[in-house]
Amino acid sequence: MKPVLCIPKCLLIVAILILLIAYSIPLTAMIRYVSHTGSSTPPYTTWETAADSIQKCLNYSVDGDTIIVANGVYYESLIVNKYLWLIGSSMDSTVIDGTGLIDITVDGQSEFNISSFTLIGKERTGLSTAVMTFSGYNVNVNYCRMYKAGICIYMGRSSGEIENVILSDCNVSIQSFCFEDTCNPKISNSIIIMDNTIDEAIDIFDGGSPTISDNIILGNLSSTYGVSVTFDVKANIIKNNDVSGFSNNLNNIDGTDTTIVYNNTLSYAIQRGVTIGAKTDLRNNIIAHNNFGTVGPTTTNSDYNLYWKNNTHTTVGFAQHDILADPMFVNDTIPTYNGSYDYHLQMFSPAIDTGDPNILDVDGSRSDIGAYGGPGGEMYTYIDLSPRPPVNIDAIVDTNNIVVNWNKNTEADTSHYNVYRDTVANFTIDPSKLISSQSDTIYIQPNPQNVESLYYKITAVDNQGNESLPSEEVGVLITSVNDYQVVIDDYILYQNYPNPFNPTTKIGYKFKERGYVKLMVYDIKGELISVLVNQVQEAGYYEVEFTTEVGSGQYAVGKQLASGIYLYRLEVIGEGNIPRFFDMKKMILIK
Repeated sequence: MKPVLCIPKCLLIVAILILLIAYSIPLTAMIRYVSHTGSSTPPYTTWETAADSIQKCLNYSVDGDTIIVANGVYYESLIVNKYLWLIGSSMDSTVIDGTGLIDITVDGQSEFNISSFTLIGKERTGLSTAVMTFSGYNVNVNYCRMYKAGICIYMGRSSGEIENVILSDCNVSIQSFCFEDTCNPKISNSIIIMDNTIDEAIDIFDGGSPTISDNIILGNLSSTYGVSVTFDVKANIIKNNDVSGFSNNLNNIDGTDTTIVYNNTLSYAIQRGVTIGAKTDLRNNIIAHNNFGTVGPTTTNSDYNLYWKNNTHTTVGFAQHDILADPMFVNDTIPTYNGSYDYHLQMFSPAIDTGDPNILDVDGSRSDIGAYGGPGGEMYTYIDLSPRPPVNIDAIVDTNNIVVNWNKNTEADTSHYNVYRDTVANFTIDPSKLISSQSDTIYIQPNPQNVESLYYKITAVDNQGNESLPSEEVGVLITSVNDYQVVIDDYILYQNYPNPFNPTTKIGYKFKERGYVKLMVYDIKGELISVLVNQVQEAGYYEVEFTTEVGSGQYAVGKQLASGIYLYRLEVIGEGNIPRFFDMKKMILIK
């Protein structure tokens, strides 16, 4: 017997049946269709008789129907006033575009379910436009992308569920003004990207019991709130979220019941990683790279949190089981959409199995600290990465010794350092050039005889024997028996320190040949803020202070600078007006 071939229509029928089962739709419900090749003649019950407009099909449908929409761009704004299922063929290619139409692209006037669309608002202006509203109705939103409006989703007095959505380019992504205890919105497994200084990602105001879990919520280092749950909220649960880059990542004012804030990663807040009240239960969170880590009363129930590189870690006070350590993220960089950051934990991270022992991971072990721990977290394999290369290597020469030093690595499993040396610049490390294995971050050797120059590189080694990439190279030129000087064998612009900073930071750089040097600071839009250096300099290492204090005397610094990302750029022009080096780095001002 020949196998039966399933043609595309057959595949589509199977897909629809799967959707019906997944959404618990009765198999007796009417299925209707929308396609650009359709017509205006109901009942729209086959692809051949599909409606040519989503709204036309909505108007003809009755409660319980399912509407399947073919791929394409539909320039419509919809009113949904029936209980039904509205399902696109693909989130990527089934588009409801309300650009330039009325203020609300999808106006929910009944309970309904929507899945697998891209939804575009009229325009992004204030809070007067919205991609979707369903105030007072419990709407389920799944696998949708929404953008370009004042508000992406206005929930109002509802207990709707928003899951697996991508929201961007809205002044407020999700807003709920409940004013009563009966609405319990749920927001989970979603990605929210904010790009404006007035942005609020999730704003839950006055009443209800929201659950906010398993979301990635990213600001642009000047947006206002990542998650704001305030005023008379009966009880709320905030778990397993990665929130970064807002003025305040998580802003929670006391509700009438205990607020649960478990297993979140809150990072790179310009002001506060988390603001909490006395009724907040704060546990198993990683709070890192913020100006203030945790702000709240000392009566707050807070414990088993990990703090790292906050200017002020906590006003709550360190609890018995709090940890101050490098969390050892797989890639600890500023989170950006489609960026390279990765906040999963490396093997041997101090955040592994150190959370509240009464809270368990998915695999049943004691909870990890951070967004991927706890019962709502993930099971994943911890990667045993090599340490980061040592940084800020430097050499100091006196009449008797050469002293090489560098910054200490912060990984918990760091074991020791290997010091490599050669008489040739830009050398490749190998065992024959290893001169020391040591736990100290300083290497001292007597001044050598009959050697013209020495060059050094440092690596870090962990307890498992993994060795880092080599550090930058530093060299020493020996000009006579008693006359030594540090030789710069490359051009380097260092990361400023401290970073983030307020109000002062230092910027280091070095170069190997005499040249005309310009060091400039710009805002994130590329406008010049300050010229720190503008002169000829001899080869060597230099360090310049940048301050945001008004009246500092630095060129173009005379106005109050706002918190946010700034850029600094180094230019070196060599002999004959030949450009030798250009580099630019980011720094963060936190006030």
